Amino acid sequence: MRVYPDQLLRNISPLPQCCLIFGDDPWLCEQSRSALYQVAKKQGFDEKIQLTQETGFSWNELIEQWQAMSLFSSRRIIELTLPTAKPGTEGSAMFQSLMQMDNPDVLLVLTGPKLAAEQTKSKWFKSLDAKGIYVPCITPEGTQFQRWLDGRITHYALNVTRDSREMLFALYEGNLLAADQALQLLQLLSPTAPIEPEHLSQYFEDQSRFSVFQLTDAMLTNQQDKAQHMLSQLKSEGVAMPIILWSLFKELTVLFQLKSAQSQGGSIQSLWSKLRIWDKRKPLYQSALQRLTLEQIETLLSKSSTIELRLKQQGIEDWTGLSHISLLFDARAHKVLEHIALD
Repeated sequence: MRVYPDQLLRNISPLPQCCLIFGDDPWLCEQSRSALYQVAKKQGFDEKIQLTQETGFSWNELIEQWQAMSLFSSRRIIELTLPTAKPGTEGSAMFQSLMQMDNPDVLLVLTGPKLAAEQTKSKWFKSLDAKGIYVPCITPEGTQFQRWLDGRITHYALNVTRDSREMLFALYEGNLLAADQALQLLQLLSPTAPIEPEHLSQYFEDQSRFSVFQLTDAMLTNQQDKAQHMLSQLKSEGVAMPIILWSLFKELTVLFQLKSAQSQGGSIQSLWSKLRIWDKRKPLYQSALQRLTLEQIETLLSKSSTIELRLKQQGIEDWTGLSHISLLFDARAHKVLEHIALD
């Protein structure tokens, strides 16, 4: 039976004969094992035997452990790691044989990397799955990651604002371990107070001399020398590119909404409060609105999306591309640079 990690606790009482924990996400794998072993301990499984299918491994050792009497407790766990998730012919036969010998005092736990679809259709997998549960530990993406992140924020009882949630999403999508560690840090630093993006910048930018907020402010006001210097400094200090892209997209999206309303002949006065733009920041946007056309802002959004896509899909940090985008905040640069592709 397939059970996802967040459903595990609801499906292991009583414990099944075996549990298969496979996947490439280390945080989910570790959390699943931890939850399983906590429940097992409460049900009297106090001893754990760890085996690994490596060079020289004998499958007879598994059956011997299955049939042996425990020296320390009445019930025990046998954890077998399959580094390639391929037990082979002998291992497949052994699993099928073991599942014909019910032993309520033994819990078999198999761990390993992500299983391919054809592996879940194999005889060895089906024989184990019929007597137990399969926990696929696959890193959630997109809306699934957002749900996971919201769940962990609730778990740590953090007061995180909407903008900060978006920032955390951009920073940590694809890395649950780092995300959870960051939330633990926030619990220590700000257990009750609202957590704003500015706080996240302070916590996670490694005490940079310049912040991403100063960078985007320089872009909005077309202070090119200052913006290029900040980009170079942020790169040298190891600031994560996703946090820069998050801030850039946020400002460009606001700018696009304001310019769209302006282009349609409407007033942007009502948008200031709706977009949560305070008086001291209005001159920054007004400067960009006077300088850039709607089409130029769309170009900035498009090129920013290209950089983000390359980062997420190929792991490429295109700092030259960010420098190029900064220059395009100057309307005059569009005639010279707009045709240059960021690839």
